[in-house]
Amino acid sequence: MRYGHLSDGVNAPTHDDVSDHLILFVLWVVVFSFASQVMIVAPILTRIAEQLSVTTGLLGTLITAYAFAVGMFALVAGPISDRVGRRRILLAGSAMMTVALAAHGFVESFAMLFGVRAFAGAAGGILNGAAIAYVGDYFPRERRGWASGWVMSGLAAGQIAGIPLGIVLADAFGFRAPFVAFAVVMGIASVLVWRFVPQPETQRAEAPLSVRTAIEEYTDLLRRPGVGAASLMFALVFLSFPLYIAYLPLWLETTLGATGGTIALLFFVGGVGNVLAGPEAGRLSDSVGRKPVIVGASLVVTLVILVTPFVAADLWPIYVVFFVAMALFASRGSSFQALLTELVPGDHRGSLMSLTAATGQIGFAIGGALAGVVFTAFGPGYFANAALAAAGCLVLGVVAWRYLPDTAIGSTADTTNERGSLATPSRSLTEIACRQSSDALCGPYQEAGHMITSHDKDP
Repeated sequence: MRYGHLSDGVNAPTHDDVSDHLILFVLWVVVFSFASQVMIVAPILTRIAEQLSVTTGLLGTLITAYAFAVGMFALVAGPISDRVGRRRILLAGSAMMTVALAAHGFVESFAMLFGVRAFAGAAGGILNGAAIAYVGDYFPRERRGWASGWVMSGLAAGQIAGIPLGIVLADAFGFRAPFVAFAVVMGIASVLVWRFVPQPETQRAEAPLSVRTAIEEYTDLLRRPGVGAASLMFALVFLSFPLYIAYLPLWLETTLGATGGTIALLFFVGGVGNVLAGPEAGRLSDSVGRKPVIVGASLVVTLVILVTPFVAADLWPIYVVFFVAMALFASRGSSFQALLTELVPGDHRGSLMSLTAATGQIGFAIGGALAGVVFTAFGPGYFANAALAAAGCLVLGVVAWRYLPDTAIGSTADTTNERGSLATPSRSLTEIACRQSSDALCGPYQEAGHMITSHDKDP
C-alpha cells in the first residue's frame, strides 16, 4: 500500500484504498449539497419576500451577495489549492459551508439573510471548482468528460431531489428550513471527504504564496491560449443562468397561478433532463472533442430560452421546455468543465478553476441583480429576462466557436507513468489538446495531474 504526504493527514486515504467510483460518489455528494443551497434561492424568493417583508426588486441582491463573495474568495483559494492540495480545500470548504448554511436558521431580517448568503458565498469560493479540479488531477483525459459528467450530475440531483424537498420544507416550516437541511447534508459530505477522498498524486506549485505570486500566476494563466476565452465564457454562462431562472418561478406563480408543488415538479423535471444529458454529453465530448458539444448546446439552448415566454398558455409546455433547457445546460457544462482541466498542467489547475469561477461569479452577480431590475421594469412579463439570457448564450456560442481550442482525440507513443499505465508527456497546449493515452486507466502526465520526475524515466 502507498501512503501520501504526511502533511495531508495521518489518516488520509490513498489511491490504493479507495475505488474511483467511491471517489466520484463523494464528490457527487459535495456538488449535490453545494448546488442545492444555491439553486433553492430562486424557487423560494416569494416565501422570503413574504416572511421578511422585502420588496421584489431587492430579492435579486441575495444572488449578488453570494456571487460576489464566491468570486473574491475563489481568487484566493485557487493558488492555495495548488500548494496545499485539493483534499484540504475540499475539507475546509465543505466544513465552512456547513457552518454557513446552519447560520441561516437564525436569520431574523433581510439584512441578516444578506449577510449569511455572503458568508455562504465565502465558503463557496473556497469550495467552488474544487471537485472538478480534483477530477482533472485524478482522472486521465480520456475519462474526464465521463467523470465530470457524473460529478456535475450532482447539480441535476439537486434539482430532482434537493430543490423539490427544499420547496416543500420552505412551504411547511419557512424559508430557513431548506438551508438547515442542506447544512446536514454538507456536514455528511465533509465527513465523507475526510474518510474516503485521497490527495491526488500530482505536482504541487512550489513558488512561495503571496499576493505578488498570485497576481503573476493569474496573469500568466490569462496569456495561455484559450484561458481568456474560457474566463469570458464562464462570465456569460453565469450571467445568462440567473436571468433565465431567477424570476421564472415568480412569473409562473403570478401568470399561471403555479403553486409550490408545481414549482417543485418543474425543477424535478429539469433535473431529470440534466442527469440524463450531462454524463452522455461528457462521454460524447470524450469522442468528438469538447468544442463541438459546447458550441452546439449553446446555440440550441439560445432558441429554447427564447421560446419559453411563448409557450406559457399552460404549465405542461413549460415543463417540456425547461426539461430541454436543463439538458442543454448540462451538456454544455460537463463538456466545458472537462475542457478547463486540459488547458493547463496540474500545478496550475486550481488557479484556473478559481479564475474562471471568479469571472463566472462576476457574471452571476450582475445577472442576479439585472434579473430583478429587468423583471420589475418590464414585468409582469418575462420576455425581457428570456431575451437577455438568450443573447448571453448566443454570444457564448460564438466565443467558443471562435476562440476555444479544439481538443480532438489522437494517439500517442507509449511511456510508463508512476501508476504503471501507458502515457506520453506533452510539451505544448496543442499536444495536451490532441493526444491521449493508449491505456484507459491513465493519461498524459500533465493532463492527469502528473509530471515527469527523474525516477519516472527509463534508465
